[in-house]
Amino acid sequence: MAAQKLQVTITDGDPDRSDLVGGTMLSSWDIVSVAVYFLLVMGTGIYSMCRPNRGTVAGYFLAGRFMWWLPAMVLLQLLGWVFLPVFIASGVSTLPEYTKKRFGGRRIQTYLAVLSLILYIFTKISVNLYSGAIFIQQALRVSNIYMSIIVLLMMTAMCTLLGGLAAVMYTDTLQFFIMIGGSLYVMIEAFKKVGGYAELQTKYLEAIPEKMIENSTCGLPRVDSWRMLRDADPSVSDMPWVAFLLGQMPVSIWYWCADQMMVQRVMAARSLSHAKGGTIFAGYAKILPLFIIIFPGMISRVLFPNEVGCIVPEECYKFCGSRVSCSNSAYPKLVLESLPSGMRGVMLSVMLSALMTDLTSIFNSASTLFTMDIWPLCRPKAKAKEQLLVGRLFIIILVAFSIMWIPIIERTQGGQLYIYIQAIAAYLAPPIAAIYCLAIIWKRINESGAFWSLITGFVIGLVRMILDFFYGEPSCSEEDYRPLILQKFHFMYFATFLFWLTVLIAFIVSMITKPPPSWMLIRTTFFTRYDQTDREDDIELREKAQNELLQDRSQDPDNHEEVQCKLSWYVRAYNWLLGFDDSEKAQQQALAMNEHIAHLTILHQEPWENNLLNALLVVIIIIALVFYTFFSINPFTIEEVHDIQHNKLHKLGYDNIL
Repeated sequence: MAAQKLQVTITDGDPDRSDLVGGTMLSSWDIVSVAVYFLLVMGTGIYSMCRPNRGTVAGYFLAGRFMWWLPAMVLLQLLGWVFLPVFIASGVSTLPEYTKKRFGGRRIQTYLAVLSLILYIFTKISVNLYSGAIFIQQALRVSNIYMSIIVLLMMTAMCTLLGGLAAVMYTDTLQFFIMIGGSLYVMIEAFKKVGGYAELQTKYLEAIPEKMIENSTCGLPRVDSWRMLRDADPSVSDMPWVAFLLGQMPVSIWYWCADQMMVQRVMAARSLSHAKGGTIFAGYAKILPLFIIIFPGMISRVLFPNEVGCIVPEECYKFCGSRVSCSNSAYPKLVLESLPSGMRGVMLSVMLSALMTDLTSIFNSASTLFTMDIWPLCRPKAKAKEQLLVGRLFIIILVAFSIMWIPIIERTQGGQLYIYIQAIAAYLAPPIAAIYCLAIIWKRINESGAFWSLITGFVIGLVRMILDFFYGEPSCSEEDYRPLILQKFHFMYFATFLFWLTVLIAFIVSMITKPPPSWMLIRTTFFTRYDQTDREDDIELREKAQNELLQDRSQDPDNHEEVQCKLSWYVRAYNWLLGFDDSEKAQQQALAMNEHIAHLTILHQEPWENNLLNALLVVIIIIALVFYTFFSINPFTIEEVHDIQHNKLHKLGYDNIL
């Protein structure tokens, strides 16, 4: 009976839903849409596999640095104008490698590489797996989604395993347009259903579930729901505006400017102008999530208040399998319940695109960090072919860790996953952001100051994180018995404190120890980025670049082509599949690519390019200020909000709540 009732609920009033497959929310047309999407993605990945330079370290991990500016998505302007010129000028492949050139030694490089991999597992991979799991669970009506997650992970890993960063960026570009197109369709349909923006503002405040907790305001939409910058007091605000502006800044600097996954994309640009163009394009694209993600999510609560806005644990568990909240299911619920047959499949593809886009980037960046910064500790003289193989094998290991992380994701899901991710970043990322900022703008900081401030910041952040996990955050209806430092010291305020504490320690230690050698500052700070003086490690870098492919070649170059012809077909197929190519043509392409990379360090820009990009930068900053100002003004007074919610509660029979 329950199954029959569910099927009737799905199909009634929608003739397009009469062809649903099994007990899922997908029709045959939806399945066709998903199949077409995967064919497009796989075709794009195969195309990228046919590109030259895939068999070199720079070609695999940095796409040969010939990428057009368009694929360089989701970046902030601080990266393009301050951080990136220094990273490009220094000629590095990874950000930990930059710290080696800036400070010398390997301990900072190794520490940052390991910490980045840990952060990838704790935050980036977990949120992508969980998001994909929710949508698949809603779409397929299944409780056990392990096989679906494994298939997705394998497809994602295969795309990165075979094509390198180029495959990631080409497929990401395709997925970007799929995501934007599908999300815009959902947004338009959602606003039609709710009656427009003005109606949404009022109806959202009335989106109260029928089943409430007696004598409790839990489950009511927040009074400041329409206010972006909220009250500074953490006891009355979930995101104090002072904490947001000061605490989010170091976390954002780490995420956008000092995280390998983000920076690696623009480091692959064919020029500094293309890289800056990518950050500008990304800045404009960042306006879209407000309209295509946040507003539709709010509309979902208006349309489905009992499910999305549930507060009674038993009701939440029946809908989404969580006893805390079902807010994470808002967007999937809107898509699967509101769209016609065929479009549900398109939007499923959109959600899978979002999942695969981030996962491919994470896998490739993690592979780069491991190969460039950690593997040389075990094999200092590893050849290019070995580096490429190790990088691909590490992706498989990372996939295994990702699968093992799924039970932890399920235990920590609830309604607080996003806050959990932000909190983890606030505890571990500010010291990283502080050191990269100091390394770029302050010449006096040395290796000792950077290392000991990083370690101190990590220990303090780890202690706070352990306390947070040990005590946990109480639910809305429970008393808060946590220590005052957890109750009153919002994690965003803590991020601010940790950032400046790291700066202070780095300053003190650097000033009482020897300054860094002057040659280490050449092209490793913002003020020396144009310095073309030879560094002491330039000779080593040039030799490494020139010998990247040559070291894999036969001792007898005249006999090389003959040796290649004698290789068995399966060896040649293996070499092609993984991009191992040491032919004469590949050697020439590698040398040309290395010359191109060396030319990039000059940071040449045409005057018209520089002027145009600076003008666009000013425009995007003005637009951001306008948006922040507009959405920081609450359209309702507290009294008006209470009146709106009181009328709704009266209809539901809860006169004693407000």
